[in-house]
Amino acid sequence: MGLLLAEPSSWLRRWAHLLPAGGTVLDLACGSGRNLRWLAARGWRVTGVDRDAAAVAPLRAAGEIVVADLERGPWPLAGRCFDAIVVTNYLWRPLLPRLGTSLAAGGVLIYETFAQGQQRFGRPSNPEFLLQPGELLRAFAALYIVAYEDGVERAASRCVQRVVAVAPGGPADAAAALPRCELAGGDG
Repeated sequence: MGLLLAEPSSWLRRWAHLLPAGGTVLDLACGSGRNLRWLAARGWRVTGVDRDAAAVAPLRAAGEIVVADLERGPWPLAGRCFDAIVVTNYLWRPLLPRLGTSLAAGGVLIYETFAQGQQRFGRPSNPEFLLQPGELLRAFAALYIVAYEDGVERAASRCVQRVVAVAPGGPADAAAALPRCELAGGDG
């Protein structure tokens, strides 16, 4: 795939083990493709969607690329479902319900973007592009929430909200079979 231009999201790297090997992954608003390239290099079949044709042109060797304006046009992937959907640093609230219905049974959603409080660190500062407290939890309440974070990432000087969620309808014990991670703190 060539040299990675930028590191993929640390949230994606942390939770990628939940994605089915060789499965289909949608990278929504993929931009220059840092996450898409990383996923493709590890064997996932990727589809990237972005409105900037010039930014995504170099990504065609890594996977399927769809040039579409998600905010002004129709959903460009009607009738398609994915084993996973990745969204980083993008928020268009009218699309949130579409993401849940575009996941295959047992599919994984990995979402992270800016949250309220980001204004003190810089852009984006428009409230339309900042998640409210608990907004991702409410938006994806029909999914099984595996992980959720909402706070300040000091090293990057930004406020973020993140969720990892699994769509219902996979194997009956899919939620119970998810790999568990060690939790910080506690003595139990």
